[in-house]
Amino acid sequence: MVDFQNILDAITLEANNTLDKGKIASYIPELACADKNKFGIALLDKNGTLFSAGDTKEQFSVQSMTKVLTLSMAFDLLGDNLWELVGVEPSGDPFNHLSLLEQENGKPRNPLINAGAIVVSDILVSKLKNPRAEFLKYVQGIANDSSIGYDVSVAESEKRTGFRNYAAAYLIKSFGNLENDVETVLDFYFHQCSLSMSCEQLVNTFYIFANRGKCLQDNQHLSLSQIKRINAIMLSCGFYDEAGEFGFRVGLPGKSGVGGGIVALLPDNFCVVTWSPGLNEKGNSKLGLQALEKLTTDSGLSIF
Repeated sequence: MVDFQNILDAITLEANNTLDKGKIASYIPELACADKNKFGIALLDKNGTLFSAGDTKEQFSVQSMTKVLTLSMAFDLLGDNLWELVGVEPSGDPFNHLSLLEQENGKPRNPLINAGAIVVSDILVSKLKNPRAEFLKYVQGIANDSSIGYDVSVAESEKRTGFRNYAAAYLIKSFGNLENDVETVLDFYFHQCSLSMSCEQLVNTFYIFANRGKCLQDNQHLSLSQIKRINAIMLSCGFYDEAGEFGFRVGLPGKSGVGGGIVALLPDNFCVVTWSPGLNEKGNSKLGLQALEKLTTDSGLSIF
């Protein structure tokens, strides 16, 4: 039996003693205030037992980690018709790159880059009466936690500085792959990215992807087929142009956010979330990658 607590304690000690903790994301002004000395790691095993170390109860800006959750909601509503609007291939480009949109007629390469998440947001705007409220309720329901909410100051900060997201949305719109008004779609997109959650709240939420679509309350939120496909997209596309490196070093499906969070999972075994605001040159948490590589190395557990 793996001693997860001992491994997490060792990971946290190593992280706290690491001098180079990466650089804070500054292109979203509200994120620039984060303390890069923060580090937390939380893990839920297949029995629903929680192991944690470090700053696991402190909330932070989830950012692109929510793209998996909006994808799940849209996939549930639209079924396989979703893939007519957004692809499933790795982009090989940074998360906010635009060139492939021009080459591929406004169909984003996958739903976990910004352009793809904007298309997914457009789908939810079309399908839901109140996208912000209904998406929040969806996340709260999976996590069984009504305290989860948006950080409005982060959403407003993103809106003021999200010029490349506006460019992507208008480019997609020019090819007819965006149904709704750009401002409306991006308002929802910026709010979904502004969700504020802790490592423990996130691991409770993302547990469904390690537990065959069932949450901790044993409610079925997604089918096995949907879980299979979403986990596959996380494995190949969850870290933008560093997805191959993450698979090579860590060996798990996962998703990062520029707030410093990373979620990863081993189906039928565990879900883990790390948080460290300092990023590497690819925009992924520097200590988070280090921590997850140590976790799979020391536990001997990965999909490979």
